[in-house]
Amino acid sequence: AVEYESRRQVEVLENGGSEDEAIAALLHDAAEDQGGYETLEEIRSRFGETVAAIVAGCTDSYHNPKPPWRARKEAYLAHLRTASPQVVRVSLADKLHNSRSILADFRECGDVIFDRFTGGKAGTLWYYRSLADSFVTLDAPPALLDEFQRVVAELEQLVD
Repeated sequence: AVEYESRRQVEVLENGGSEDEAIAALLHDAAEDQGGYETLEEIRSRFGETVAAIVAGCTDSYHNPKPPWRARKEAYLAHLRTASPQVVRVSLADKLHNSRSILADFRECGDVIFDRFTGGKAGTLWYYRSLADSFVTLDAPPALLDEFQRVVAELEQLVD
């Protein structure tokens, strides 16, 4: 998992991100997937307020079980509209990595890959298109944004 996370760090750093943003890129899912608020407080105590704020900004739920998928994704999309440039950069690097992985897995396995996703094929495609449309309106790093737009468009073209 660290190898995949380090790719996100590289994307963040190569696109103007700070050391705090790179650390947050490594930890972006920790609170969401591994302990909620308690984990976020651990991040705050170890890495500082800036890293914790970025991780919090990338988190769509602190609860287990998580709220319904569609509602979480819609809330996250709404949250991005007011997110800091640091959160936008880390989130975009994460979504770029995820979309590249989905595209690669689709090429290898076909539609069956969407069985892994709560949103299924239609929901996953909706979410990534919605993210792509949202990031265009934000202060997103141009190179990351262009690549994300390209990958999402390619995924849509191949899947449909």
